[in-house]
Amino acid sequence: MTSSDPGALHAQTLSEAPCGRRLFIHALNAASGEGQEWVARLRELGFIEGEPVQVLRRGQPGGEPLAVRVGVSTFALRRAEAACIQVMPADAS
Repeated sequence: MTSSDPGALHAQTLSEAPCGRRLFIHALNAASGEGQEWVARLRELGFIEGEPVQVLRRGQPGGEPLAVRVGVSTFALRRAEAACIQVMPADAS
């Protein structure tokens, strides 16, 4: 993201998001070639810009997988997959 992006100050990846915080999907980005496939699959599952999302729990040990609710559905994501999802707090202006 660039500094001219209004969400630049508040956006973070879903893999970094705290459990229980209400968020909205800001963008999906792939860091690698494999990430392109993940982004396409995540969109098929409903991870699209503007959708509400929340990390419910993190597995132990190591924090994987992440239990994530998007809309009314719940999924288990690896941290690498969650890192493709840029989110913003629901209360961001």
